[in-house]
Amino acid sequence: MSITLSEAESRRVVAGHGVPVSPFVTGTSTDEVIAAVATDDTVAYPVVAKLCGRAIAHKTERGLVRLRLGDEDALRQACDDLLAAARPDDGDVEVLVSTMVDGNRELIAGLNDDPQFGLTIMVGVGGILAEAIRDVTFRLVPISEVDAAEMIDDLGTQRLLDEFRGEPAVDRAALIEALVALAAVGEQEAGVRSIDLNPLIIVEGKPVAVDALVELDEAAAEVSR
Repeated sequence: MSITLSEAESRRVVAGHGVPVSPFVTGTSTDEVIAAVATDDTVAYPVVAKLCGRAIAHKTERGLVRLRLGDEDALRQACDDLLAAARPDDGDVEVLVSTMVDGNRELIAGLNDDPQFGLTIMVGVGGILAEAIRDVTFRLVPISEVDAAEMIDDLGTQRLLDEFRGEPAVDRAALIEALVALAAVGEQEAGVRSIDLNPLIIVEGKPVAVDALVELDEAAAEVSR
């Protein structure tokens, strides 16, 4: 049996290995969230607020995400609404507040513990083009920087990695570093079943994960609490 960590827990796990994630804070009450944002210089308005917990799998479908909150009043109202929307079967919940980041290009990356091949790592084109194009590439873990570079070169939509709509080309070194860090999570954390970084938005050329989900063996998930 496996357990999917909350988004906040998942972000902490991958960020601890060097995977770039958008700056964020969390709190279990509106006042706690407001205080956390006010005292953390890395989180800046506009922000996104999400209700997250281990039992919440589909935040967007349940309306548990608030985007482009421009000031403290808007964030306070969003926190009140999100916490009020929690259901008993959600278990422990908290509000995650993250700096809103924008970019015209989205990638997707992940790990999977395949019963036949073991840990595999994937990177591909994400966002609205993901299902239409299905441009993804895989490698067995562990990977080297050379392996990560080859994965990027294997993607068919190379033009998306060049200068795009006035944005700089994707910083391949930064993307390589992110993929090697993602592979390290699977190598160094016990009981990893899967990891999804979706989307991995390209911001000023560099990849930034704005959502993360880590699935662990039940025993490993309990240790991570």
